[in-house]
Amino acid sequence: MLPEIKLSVRSLVEYVFRSGSIDNQFRTATTMTEGTKAHKAIQNTYAETDQKEVFLKTEVEYDSMIFVIEGRCDGLLFHDDEILIDEIKSTSRDLSLIEEDSNPVHWAQAKVYAYIYAKDHDQQEMSAQLTYVQTATDEQKKFKKRFSFQELEQFVNELVRQYSPYASLINEHRLRRNQSIQELAFPFEKYREGQRKLAGAIYKTISEEKNIFANAPTGIGKTISTIFPTVKAMGEGKLERMFYLTAKTITRQSAEDAFSHLKKKGLCLSAVTITAKEKACFKEETLCQKEYCEFANGYYDRINEAMLDIFSHETFINRTIIEEYARKHTLCPFEFSLDIASIADAIICDYNYIFDPKVSLKRFFDEHKKQSVLLIDEAHNLVDRAREMFSAELSKSNFLALKREYKGSTIYDSVTKLNKYFIEIKKQCSEKGHLVLKELQADLVEMLEEFVRHAEVELLQQSRSDHQQLLVDTYFTATGFVRISKLYDERYVTYVEAEKNEVHLKMFCLDPSHLLQQVRKKFRTTVYFSATLLPLPYFADMLGGTAEDYSIKIPSLFSKEQAEVFIQPLSTRYHDRDHTKKQLVDMLSKLVQGRSGNYLIFFPSYQYMKNVYEDLTTTYPDIPTIIQTNKMEEEEREQFLEKFKEGNNQTFLGFAVLGGIFSEGIDLKGDRLNGVIVVGVGLPQVCLERNIIKDYFQSIGKNGYDYAYTFPGINKVIQAGGRLIRSETDSGTIVLVDDRFLTKKYQQLLPVEWEDFTII
Repeated sequence: MLPEIKLSVRSLVEYVFRSGSIDNQFRTATTMTEGTKAHKAIQNTYAETDQKEVFLKTEVEYDSMIFVIEGRCDGLLFHDDEILIDEIKSTSRDLSLIEEDSNPVHWAQAKVYAYIYAKDHDQQEMSAQLTYVQTATDEQKKFKKRFSFQELEQFVNELVRQYSPYASLINEHRLRRNQSIQELAFPFEKYREGQRKLAGAIYKTISEEKNIFANAPTGIGKTISTIFPTVKAMGEGKLERMFYLTAKTITRQSAEDAFSHLKKKGLCLSAVTITAKEKACFKEETLCQKEYCEFANGYYDRINEAMLDIFSHETFINRTIIEEYARKHTLCPFEFSLDIASIADAIICDYNYIFDPKVSLKRFFDEHKKQSVLLIDEAHNLVDRAREMFSAELSKSNFLALKREYKGSTIYDSVTKLNKYFIEIKKQCSEKGHLVLKELQADLVEMLEEFVRHAEVELLQQSRSDHQQLLVDTYFTATGFVRISKLYDERYVTYVEAEKNEVHLKMFCLDPSHLLQQVRKKFRTTVYFSATLLPLPYFADMLGGTAEDYSIKIPSLFSKEQAEVFIQPLSTRYHDRDHTKKQLVDMLSKLVQGRSGNYLIFFPSYQYMKNVYEDLTTTYPDIPTIIQTNKMEEEEREQFLEKFKEGNNQTFLGFAVLGGIFSEGIDLKGDRLNGVIVVGVGLPQVCLERNIIKDYFQSIGKNGYDYAYTFPGINKVIQAGGRLIRSETDSGTIVLVDDRFLTKKYQQLLPVEWEDFTII
């Protein structure tokens, strides 16, 4: 039985005919939406006998492989004795600049569809037509050619011949991959306690095409326990691809390490890490233009050779390897990583590449979603990240500045209207300076759509050097807002905040569960896992869980004896902080004088942390300390953590913010950390957004205060406490400072390992 290579018509023709440079002079962000409108407008003019969005599929045998080629043609038209394939292309370019043979990819798509139809219906001749539509003016330009079946057959056979070395490489890789997976053993000598149970649950979930929420403690080896069973399922043909989604660089490193362990055990699997464009870029300025960047110039002329090269020699493709091959072939490393990802077995990337509707990179992954698995690491982070991804905001000042800058231009009227809208809505704000609206502001969306149209014309007329950054930024902000407005429903509000001359307006997603659920439906299985997916019912609800989903909670590996837990029942409520500050400082000094070592102290805010830090260092100047500062660079973070040295016989205190960069995702193993002190119950700062969330969940019959404040807060506390015990040999002290920790409600929310505590 010959191996099958499945590919879309678009993938085939782009591989063979793509050429030229990455050249982002200015591309309209509305292309996709306007393109869809243009397609529908033309398809609506078809005769009753004509067909639109026709699915076509064929098989071509070549070089001991079966190429299964499929796609949807825009139109299949029947005129007299002529059968015509219509390929519709929308463009923001001036149609006078488009010639008959401007884009070989477009003709190639039309010819492949013509071939498939002719072959299926014994046609000796077929016509193909390219219909170009100018999105701003709706103007059309058509080109038509007629082909014999022999010409079309020769053309498609030549396409397949040129694609076949790449297909052979992919096929050989898959054979080696599946063989290596069958022989692959768990990469460590033995499973840790609970690890086999977790891996088994993940495998069962994938096999049954279900979803699972897994709360698995630190130290169990969550990353390998999710990746290993997913790899095994891939080897059995249950899926084609996995996405390992992370929120932070450090968890990305854990995934890379897991693939490295498996590679050493003989796994042959292509895994690629996608690094953000700004971080990956080789140039000083991230400017994707052929005149400026040699890595963008001629990119598509070199990409096929580079893909053959990297897949011939590498399996695990991290940032370093991507950079090495990108320099070798003079390619943009970010675009190169996306091209690699389009056929890789495993992709390690940020949440936004899958979930963010404002990021269009999802098109790379659309073809195989139902054969793909999402592994979502640190899934507790996805709730707030999703809220932001599904929200959008605007500021009045941008439109006022554009009004002043562009008098007499095409955008002047639209920015004047928008500025006036903000002035009017400011008048509706309460004395506190805010306004909450439940309905979508449709008139605002219409004004933004008008601004976007005029801004596109303005930007397309300018050369890049003349672009005013404010116009570019405001244009993309407005298009993002319009896109999010299409998702607006009862789970949204629009709120306005006015301060002096500025007015901020935000379409705010209160409950992201429905939208997250819509995304995950497209995939075979979604695995949500974290050491602190607690409280589990809250996270299952907020992440779009259903009654059919599985859940598993693996007990901690560590004994209660490893952590000595204390509760200091002081009030850390905002209005009590000045009164209890001295007691807190005295407690800290007594604790560290009696127990030397390295301590991390977490505070609910920078100001509270700073106040206590100043008092402690003034009263006890001999205690060595370090304090987290706002917006620390990566190097500064590393310097902060380096201060926590092994074998410290003195006392050292690190002051940090709860929910910040040091409260999760860091590993200070052994006696690099001897104690964690958490000040407060982690409640998010009382603010308009949190109160809107509270009111919304209260209105739908849930405990609004818990959803907005208590549950997110306790999760931060558990995260911070989790920094202490990272392995079977770790031990130390946890101190929880707040009288609320002694209430029944909070006692039920704390981990079972913290149940045996001593009150200070």
